[in-house]
Amino acid sequence: MGTKLFVGNLSFNTTEGQILELFKTVGNVSSCELILDKFTSKSRGFAFVEMGSQEEANKAIAELNGKELDGRALTVNEARPREERPRGDFGGGRGGGGGGGGGRREFRRDRR
Repeated sequence: MGTKLFVGNLSFNTTEGQILELFKTVGNVSSCELILDKFTSKSRGFAFVEMGSQEEANKAIAELNGKELDGRALTVNEARPREERPRGDFGGGRGGGGGGGGGRREFRRDRR
């Protein structure tokens, strides 16, 4: 398995094919994935490219970081593992909830 690279600061018009062609100039590319917005299917401005070896990945970083593509200076570095995020339960481990409005009911009860 090769080394995965993060490619950032892409123009929203840049295609996966353009990224693939650029990275092929510095070494063997195992995979190329342009990240798209899941709602609009438009580019999110970054991609992941997997190079065949660590040496090729290092060469890609050295030669392509800061290189211009579609009028934008690319950011190329080794991809970090994705951080685990909560799954959208929106609870955040804070049990309870409710609240609010309780004081007003008490106030009315006292007035009777």
